Amino acid sequence: MAHDPSKPSNNKQSIDNLKTSGFERRLSIAKTSLNIGRRWAGNSVSGMFLDKKARTVRNQAFMEAQANYVAVELGKLKGSVVKIGQMLAMYGEHVLPPEITRALQTLNDDTATLTWSKIEQTLQRILGDKLSELDVDPVPIGTASLAQVHRATVLATGEQVVLKVQYPGVADAIDSDLALFKRLLKVSNIVPQTRSLDTWFEEIRDLLHHEVDYEAEAATTERFYERLLDDPRYVVPKINRTYSTKRLLCMSYEPGVSVVSEALRLVPHERRNAIGQAAIEIMMREIFVWGEMQTDPNFGNYLVRIGNNDQDDDAEIDKLVLLDFGAIRQFDNTLLTIARGLLRAGYYHDHQAMALVMTGYDFFDSMSDKVRTDVASLFLLATEPFSNPATNPDIPVSCLDEQQRYIWAGSKLHSRLSASATRAIQSFEFNLPPKEFMFISRKFIGAYTFLTVIDAHTDSNKLVKLFL
Repeated sequence: MAHDPSKPSNNKQSIDNLKTSGFERRLSIAKTSLNIGRRWAGNSVSGMFLDKKARTVRNQAFMEAQANYVAVELGKLKGSVVKIGQMLAMYGEHVLPPEITRALQTLNDDTATLTWSKIEQTLQRILGDKLSELDVDPVPIGTASLAQVHRATVLATGEQVVLKVQYPGVADAIDSDLALFKRLLKVSNIVPQTRSLDTWFEEIRDLLHHEVDYEAEAATTERFYERLLDDPRYVVPKINRTYSTKRLLCMSYEPGVSVVSEALRLVPHERRNAIGQAAIEIMMREIFVWGEMQTDPNFGNYLVRIGNNDQDDDAEIDKLVLLDFGAIRQFDNTLLTIARGLLRAGYYHDHQAMALVMTGYDFFDSMSDKVRTDVASLFLLATEPFSNPATNPDIPVSCLDEQQRYIWAGSKLHSRLSASATRAIQSFEFNLPPKEFMFISRKFIGAYTFLTVIDAHTDSNKLVKLFL
C-alpha cells in the first residue's frame, strides 16, 4: 500500500467500525439491489414510447447512471468490496462495459480512517505484550481499502518503522464480498454474466487472498530488498520480523516525496530522467531476470527520496523508494519467453519476429494471418519506447530528444495505441487476451503514466539491449 509520509492523514474522517459481517453487507447490497430494480422499472416504462434512436441514447445514459450508483454504494462498504471494484476497473477493461469501468475507477483508497482505538485494539490482539515495546503514532500516514499505515518507534533501539495494519475482518470477508459483488452486478444488468467474467472473479479472489497475506508480502519484500541492496538508485523497506504477522507488516520507515509533488517537479530534468530510467529498468529486470512482477500499476506505490545538489564525492543521488509488494505475480516460463520475445522484436522493430513469437495461447494461435499482422503492428507500436531509434523509422521525430532518448510526455502513445487497438479488435472476432498479459500491459500503462508525470526521457539501448 502506498503512503506519503509527508502527509499524515489526520484531516480524514474517522470511523469506529467497518461493516465486515455477512449480515451487514448483505443488508446493504439488498437495499442497493432493490433501488436498482426500481430504477430499471422506471426507465423501462418511461422509454416505451420513444423511437429506437432516442431509446438507445436514453439507455446509454441510464447505464452510465446505474454504474455510477453501484460504484457509490460499493464505496460505502469499504474493505475488500472496494478492492474488488478497483481490481476489476484496473484489469477488467476487456470484460466490462466502459460505463462500469469508468464508474469503478472512481473507487479510491482515500477513504475514512479507522479510529485509533480500533487500530490499537487490533495491534493489542496481534502483538500482545510486544505492543508495549513500540511507541505508535495514532495518526495514520496512509490509508487504503484493506489496511492503514502508522509510524512507530522501537523503544529499545530508536528504530523508526511503519506498521501496515490490516483492518479487522477484511480477510475473512473476501469470499462473501465477491459473491455479493457478483450479485450486485447481476441485478444491475450492467455487466453480461459470461465465463470470462467468472474467470476474472476467480483471478481476483486469488489476488485478494494473496494481498491480505502479509507473511507472503514480507517474504517478497525481502527478496526485492536483497536484489536491490547494492544498487544505490533504489530503496526497499527492510522487514522487521519481530513485529510482523499474517495480518500485520512492520518495516523500516523510508521517507520520500510523492511522484506528483511540487518538490519533484523542481528537480533538474536530467535527474528526473535518471529516476524514470530506474523505474523502467525495474520492469525489465522483473521480466528478463526475476520472472515475477509487481503488477499494481499505481505510481503511488513509489516515493522519491530527493538527493542533495552537491557535486562532491559525498553527493547523495536521487533514489526510488519501492513501497508495496502485495500484488506480486509470478509468471511461468512460457509466458516469460513470449514476453521477452515481444520486447526483443520491439527493440529491433522487427514485424516478422513479432508475429512469429505470438504463439502458445489460444488468443494467438486462433488468429488468421491478417489478424496476426494487425496485432503484430499493434505490439510494435506498444513497444515503441523500448525500440532502438536506429532501427525504428516509425518513431515520430517529436518523440526523441537530441540524444535519441524517448520523450514519454510528448509521445501521445496512449491515444495512438487506443486508436490502433480499436482498429485491430474490429478486424476479427475478439478473443479475451490471457489474463497474465493484461497484468503486464496494465503495468506498462502505469509506467507510461509515471514517466509522463515526471516528464522523463529514457534511453532504450540502456533499458533493453542489456538483457538481449
